[in-house]
Amino acid sequence: MADTIKVGMIGYKFMGKAHSNAYRQVAAFYDVPLRPEMTVICGRDKAGVSAAAEQMGWKEYSTDWKEVVGRPDIGLIDISTPGDTHYEIAMAAAQAGKNILCEKPLANTLDESRRMQEAVEQAGVVAMVNFNYRRVPAVQLAKQLIDAGRIGEIRHWRAVYLQDWIVDPEFPLVWRLQKDLAGSGALGDIGAHIADLARFLVGEIDEVCGLLKTFIKERPLPAATTGLSASASAERGQVTVDDAALFLARFASGAIGSFEATRFATGRRNRNSFEINGSRGSIVFDLERMNELQFYSADDPPEAQGFRTILVTEGVHTYMNAWWPPGHIIGWEHTFTHSVLDLLNGIVAKESPAPTFADGVHIQSILDAVERSAASGGWVRPE
Repeated sequence: MADTIKVGMIGYKFMGKAHSNAYRQVAAFYDVPLRPEMTVICGRDKAGVSAAAEQMGWKEYSTDWKEVVGRPDIGLIDISTPGDTHYEIAMAAAQAGKNILCEKPLANTLDESRRMQEAVEQAGVVAMVNFNYRRVPAVQLAKQLIDAGRIGEIRHWRAVYLQDWIVDPEFPLVWRLQKDLAGSGALGDIGAHIADLARFLVGEIDEVCGLLKTFIKERPLPAATTGLSASASAERGQVTVDDAALFLARFASGAIGSFEATRFATGRRNRNSFEINGSRGSIVFDLERMNELQFYSADDPPEAQGFRTILVTEGVHTYMNAWWPPGHIIGWEHTFTHSVLDLLNGIVAKESPAPTFADGVHIQSILDAVERSAASGGWVRPE
């Protein structure tokens, strides 16, 4: 039987549910070298976190994250909280010698992210930032096709991440709309995801030119919140983050790219899509059809050229051998299980799996450059 590692998770709402499901499922489907024990879940609200512990299968609950980090029996700290808390929790966890899984983006500022990277490297702990879309099997296939040279020299990257959950001007001022809590708006929340996918698939970004826009400046203060939904009060507060972010990029490879992240794309619930054009072919992915990858090859004979749709459910595809028979699709929640699987393997190997905290710093530097570019109106290099 595999050894076990006790997990302490800080945060219990949207991401807490996704991570909890991953810990429950990973050993049931994969032959893991280390079985996660869902030992303690932590949140500020005693009634809320106790109910979450019972519903999601955690043995204990706590309202004091410092107590959880300091427990000698806990081997893995999972940070699933708003961005303003990532730095303090991660620094304490590293100092305590704990392995760490941190939600994205890594921190609210570039400086914080660098200090977090230094802390985990000095402590010698395994640490991963959870850019979960790398672990969609179709995205893994895209990476394999690119690395094999199937689309040739990459020339274009274009990506959009479109949501619409704050289109209503009366939607309350939840934490994701406050810079001191979230760090940024659509840029850091969902733009970070497509920036990470770009680095993963195309390579490093040399320069960016950005545009940020806030459409609704004030919103009702929340009376009560649950996840991303909330009821509103009569009082209003200022929105201090971007509602939409667009930027152009020049890659080190010579490729060029465009990125759009918005939470004002009416009718788009969660469209994360990219297209990559190369000298010999193209690849298209859309999260709304996450089990599929579109692939065009200029090497096909003229009479057979055209985009083909590959259903990425065969056991030969990364992560798929543990799930269902071919043609039986998987869902969004499986990407978190894949993240936990790779993290557990990394802990056993004593090597941080990608995306590492260093990768998280790279993304933070891109987000920072986009913000500086939007302020100056020119091209800016990530620091």
